[in-house]
Amino acid sequence: MPRRTGRIVSQPNRYLSLIETQVVIPDDGVEDPLSYKQAMNDVDKNQWVKAMDLEIESMYFNSVWELVDLPEGVKPIGCKWIYKRKRDSTGKVQTFKARLVAKGYTQREGFDYEETFSPVAILKSIRIFLSIATFYDYEIWQMDVKNAFLNGNLEESIFMSQPEGFITQGQEQKVCKQN
Repeated sequence: MPRRTGRIVSQPNRYLSLIETQVVIPDDGVEDPLSYKQAMNDVDKNQWVKAMDLEIESMYFNSVWELVDLPEGVKPIGCKWIYKRKRDSTGKVQTFKARLVAKGYTQREGFDYEETFSPVAILKSIRIFLSIATFYDYEIWQMDVKNAFLNGNLEESIFMSQPEGFITQGQEQKVCKQN
């Protein structure tokens, strides 16, 4: 229905600030591999192999699993490699990351596990902590624990297939039992 006043309808100025604050991140058009096969056919294959070697090395260093025969009646969960090129503020590739993840979504509640959660801090707790530190003028430091998730304890026995590209010769039928 047209307006009787003939006034032109326009967007409020508050929407203009959203347009002005767009951030343009340089993109070289190279996408991260979505599978092991893609990584092995990628131009940066050698970098991905190094990244996967580092990931497997940290798994062995932290005794994440041991190779065992699959118990009867147990179905192992699969695993997948996740690849990511880490870039700096200019868009230049700094590092290549490869993470091995278990396909936990194939598990069934009540059969393979009882409950799941990630040990993360509650935002309210962080705010209280920062308030106390500010009140007492404490100095706050931040740190990153590499592979922190590897330090958790599992209640259940989890059996995972061996990672693609790292299947142990002569033990192809064995699976990784998570520690």
